[in-house]
Amino acid sequence: MSSPLLVVISGPSGVGKDAVLHALRKTADAHYAITATTRPSRPGERDGVHHYFVDDVRFRQMQADGELLESAQVYDHWYGVPKAPVREALASGHDAVVRVDVQGARAVRALAPSALLLFIAPPSLAELERRLRLRRTESDDALARRLAAARDELEQSAWFDYVVENETGAIERTVQRITTIMEVERGSAARGEVVL
Repeated sequence: MSSPLLVVISGPSGVGKDAVLHALRKTADAHYAITATTRPSRPGERDGVHHYFVDDVRFRQMQADGELLESAQVYDHWYGVPKAPVREALASGHDAVVRVDVQGARAVRALAPSALLLFIAPPSLAELERRLRLRRTESDDALARRLAAARDELEQSAWFDYVVENETGAIERTVQRITTIMEVERGSAARGEVVL
């Protein structure tokens, strides 16, 4: 019997990670980790569904107590993946999928070398900028910072296990690529058991 996978989904802001995960949930039976964050909720987001929204004091306590798989400060806010639900999912034989930034993916790789790291890439930087502008959630300065960070993150994609392009208007194809990768990797003798 193959070991369950710890699947890390990463990529630049605006690439469509949330849309990919939403579609992936419909086809891949797995535990989908909810991230804790100190950023305020956006319209329509609910605590415990989209993120665990916590204040700085609580987040620092979670870090100090070793409750997080990884944590990083991004755009003036903290993000981290609580360990316990991921451990429980893996122990019960279920794949666990976590969504983190590139820094977080590097931290997970250091902690769990057998994790499967997937980098979601845009078709182009111009398309990424278009997607970010459509969100209308950032000022021009914040948008410029996100695009600069995206360039850096795209350069780092080479150390991920796979780079999956999220084509515009083809989310189903992106999800199919991911599920195929997961099937292949789950059956690979080379990928060891995840130990957290």
